[in-house]
Amino acid sequence: MVDATPFLPGLSPVAGKSLTAQRDAGNLTSNGGLMVLREVARALGIAERIARHIPDRRNPLLITHTFADMVLARTMMIAAGHEDCDDIDTLKSDPALKIACDRAPETGVDLMSQPTLSRLENAADTKALYKIGIALIDLYLDGYAMPPSNIVLDIDDTDDLVHGGQQLALFNTHAGGHCFQPMHIFEATSGKPILSLLREGKRPSGIEIARVLWHVIHRIRRRWPGVRILIRGDGHYCAPEVLNLLRRLRCDYMLGLPTNPKLEAISKPWRGPCDMRRKPSRPKVRRFHQFPYAARSWVHKEKVIARVEATALGTDVRYVVTNLAGRGKHLYSQVYCARGRMENLIKDMKRYTRSDKTPCSRWQANQFRLFLHTAAYWLLHSVRLAAPRKSHWRGATFETIRNVFVKIACRIEELKRSIKLSFTSALPQAEVLSLITARLTARGS
Repeated sequence: MVDATPFLPGLSPVAGKSLTAQRDAGNLTSNGGLMVLREVARALGIAERIARHIPDRRNPLLITHTFADMVLARTMMIAAGHEDCDDIDTLKSDPALKIACDRAPETGVDLMSQPTLSRLENAADTKALYKIGIALIDLYLDGYAMPPSNIVLDIDDTDDLVHGGQQLALFNTHAGGHCFQPMHIFEATSGKPILSLLREGKRPSGIEIARVLWHVIHRIRRRWPGVRILIRGDGHYCAPEVLNLLRRLRCDYMLGLPTNPKLEAISKPWRGPCDMRRKPSRPKVRRFHQFPYAARSWVHKEKVIARVEATALGTDVRYVVTNLAGRGKHLYSQVYCARGRMENLIKDMKRYTRSDKTPCSRWQANQFRLFLHTAAYWLLHSVRLAAPRKSHWRGATFETIRNVFVKIACRIEELKRSIKLSFTSALPQAEVLSLITARLTARGS
């Protein structure tokens, strides 16, 4: 029986011709770019790296969807902009998502349901989460064919507002509500994630920071014993426990130093001369000074760089602790200030993969979700790194990468011996997408 009810009724005519709509275009999807992300996921083996550590207590004879299938489906959904777990109920028959999960688009079994994914998120215990975190550090290490001579690790945290009774949620005045305060570590040069750790919504203590850094540095040095590591962080990471750890592990560091009355007294003679050099043709003046300094809780004296800046708003002084040799101006402006890129990396993670979607009541489930968002970050970041080196795509946000290279209309036909993907002839950036796909498939082969 033919349905005579028009689809999209009442459309206005165009150029004197009536405008009608029918649902007869075949098996269409708006996630055509997932085919490219599938190649990234296969090359990285990211679903298996996560799933192998989750204890599976199900009856093997009754299993339809493996944990690796679930992790892959959830990661693909997040990368495509479907970060809510219940989105799977409307996407489990999506042909592109099924292909991305290695299933035939028409004859293959549909994907799992939302309750199945929710059980997956709650299956990981503390021991499994630790192993997954280590596996994601190993994923970063496996990306290098040869050990690098040096790496730069940026560490920072961000607020993750919550709206419920989640474990670890605390009220934070700075964040403006109850929140988590997850800690992120990225490799500065490549922008690759090292670790994303869910934690309570308060400033981390020096003992906690040192414990996290010890695990990360120990894992890296286990594979690359001769690598030189530079740790960069802002003021609240400059704790005596952190300084002692980095000295003991022979790491370089550049950490912000909060001001105090003693530092104010030391820098007071430098403020006036800096302000006197300011004039209408030179509205901002900067001067840099170095001096040894030891807080009462520090074991050793440290090298401190003071950046004095005079503007129309007044004179400001910032301090940085480092064990690097060199001129203060170069170390502050070229080395320390480069950590500002960390804010964009956190934005990609938090805003564009929606890693702040942590509504589960158990902290273990929310930490597992954070690992899934880290996996989605890997997929989108790999696509960005595969773009031409001098193109603006290398600096594009994940939102732009997703809109241009993932959210693509595609008609999918499953034939007897092949699967045909049909894209529009007016596909924007088709040449760039083709180049990115060729580079990714070449790496995975």
